[in-house]
Amino acid sequence: MKLTYLLMVAVGMWSCNSPKAQHSLTKLWQTDTLLKVPESVFFDGGNHVLYVSNINGTDPWAMDGNGSIGKVGLDGKIIAVDWVTGLNSPKGIGMYDGKLYVADVTGIAVINIQNATVEKRIEVSDSAGLNDVSVDSDGVIWVSDSKNERIYRIENDQPKIYIDNLKGPNGVLWHDHALYFLDAGTVFKTNPDKSLVRLADGLDESTDGIENVSGNDFIVSCWTGAIYYVNGKGEKQLMVDTRKENINSADIGYDTKNKIVYVPTFWKNSIVAYQLK
Repeated sequence: MKLTYLLMVAVGMWSCNSPKAQHSLTKLWQTDTLLKVPESVFFDGGNHVLYVSNINGTDPWAMDGNGSIGKVGLDGKIIAVDWVTGLNSPKGIGMYDGKLYVADVTGIAVINIQNATVEKRIEVSDSAGLNDVSVDSDGVIWVSDSKNERIYRIENDQPKIYIDNLKGPNGVLWHDHALYFLDAGTVFKTNPDKSLVRLADGLDESTDGIENVSGNDFIVSCWTGAIYYVNGKGEKQLMVDTRKENINSADIGYDTKNKIVYVPTFWKNSIVAYQLK
């Protein structure tokens, strides 16, 4: 019994923090390095395309109008680096009713997909660093403010603080009638009364993007270069680790049907696609 235990530890087969069912990410392709500090990827299955937010600058929070949204094919070929321009260090992307909702530092840029134009901007007057975006089935926008350590709820273009006094919120995801979010290495679920349920912790503190795989299983990316699988029991498994190579993994996109994860590499100016198994 003791020998079996030691062998399992030695080969990395057992861990109290790892899911019993092991998962893996296999690289499928990588785009050319023509993107401009890509921070977020959004998978649009209906239009068979990826939307990418390009910060385009050395200051990730600059209000400089140099940012853009790019389009990338599902084969990894870049369709347009600057499909929509004039944004301010854009980050998270959500979609609802033919429009993209993009975090734009202190507001939400609303982009008409058909016309490739910014229709309007929803100002969040007391915000400082809007980061990730998720839009629910009713068109309500959920957006994190990493600098002010809070999450906003925006309905009918009216933003209100939903949760405050966090540590460093980033990834947000509306899933199964509930808001899930990442806060400095921890995965939370929000109850209707705004009380929080801690689903998993101990991840790299740069937690960035969160996507649902199925049920209550999630993929979580960390900006420094770590990607985890987190199951419904809160068990976590590190699937990709490029931290030593200084390759970032920012706000991921996910194709649920084909189980493909799309990862923006930020300073490396590319998108990498992985097959989840």
